[in-house]
Amino acid sequence: MSTTMCNLAPPLVPVKRLEPMQMPVIDFSKLHQTSKSRSLVIREIATACRDIGCFQVINHGIRKSVMKGALEVASEFFESSPKSKAKFISPDITKPVRYNCSNDGLSKSRSLLKHYAHPLDEWIHFWPQEPPSYREKMGKYAVEIRRVALDILDAIFQSLGLHQAYIREKLEQGMKFLAVNSYPQSTKPGVTVGLAPHSDYDFITLILPSCPGLEVMDHHTKSWKTVLQPSDAIHVHVGDHLEVLSNGIFRTLVHRAVLNSERSRVSVASIHGFPMDEKVKSAGELVDEEHPKLYRESSFKDFLDFLLSRRNNNESYIESLRISTI
Repeated sequence: MSTTMCNLAPPLVPVKRLEPMQMPVIDFSKLHQTSKSRSLVIREIATACRDIGCFQVINHGIRKSVMKGALEVASEFFESSPKSKAKFISPDITKPVRYNCSNDGLSKSRSLLKHYAHPLDEWIHFWPQEPPSYREKMGKYAVEIRRVALDILDAIFQSLGLHQAYIREKLEQGMKFLAVNSYPQSTKPGVTVGLAPHSDYDFITLILPSCPGLEVMDHHTKSWKTVLQPSDAIHVHVGDHLEVLSNGIFRTLVHRAVLNSERSRVSVASIHGFPMDEKVKSAGELVDEEHPKLYRESSFKDFLDFLLSRRNNNESYIESLRISTI
């Protein structure tokens, strides 16, 4: 993600090659088959969110041509003329369309195009016009990935014992970003961090990569694991606001990107949350005398204010929301 999406930014260092994470692969199509198959999938999603904070989905219904098109226009944008990209450069992290290719402490070796994507009709005319097919192809992906995200969130809420349509209306009206990333091929021996460790502010992030390069922190061992990417799978991980909503049942995923030694890499991250000023708080059904409220409520606007005020403070956003129980 960008500095508008992320938290911690430790120094850039080479890292050793890691063991792969044993990643749950969820058959998304079973959410819409029998009630029994849906129950099994919801249980799988709950286990993944609780134990490791991420999973992958297959048979999600997003057309291969749409995924391929999104990755193609992402690459073409980053290969376009400096002049066409420069019009989106801004120090203002609140801008709805923003390009950044500088070392900002988090982006160690990454170019980023971030833009709002919902409601699509409201924002798409601000998107790049070079390459000429960018709006069409990325727009198709934005529509299809949002459908998948909302169905996954319904399943997550149901797994928490909340109504399947819990806060669906707020999510329907909520913020959605696409963070389009470009990483160069590694030219150094070993493995080099391209995007520093961080967590995302949102409920869930869905990632479409062109090749491997994502690493995640194991909740239990606090060690890094590499993510293998099955063909046509979408990677899903838990964000800060889902940790807050679940009152700590699910924990946000700390992750980073490393440079691929064989090729350059692009990825499209779809980031889903509430409307700008809508507060997220721990669900009342998950708070009682034995399970006290663990987090302060917050909004995306609060998150942006946190970023602007953080300066040299290395505290992450989720840490700033936790209520001390001592």
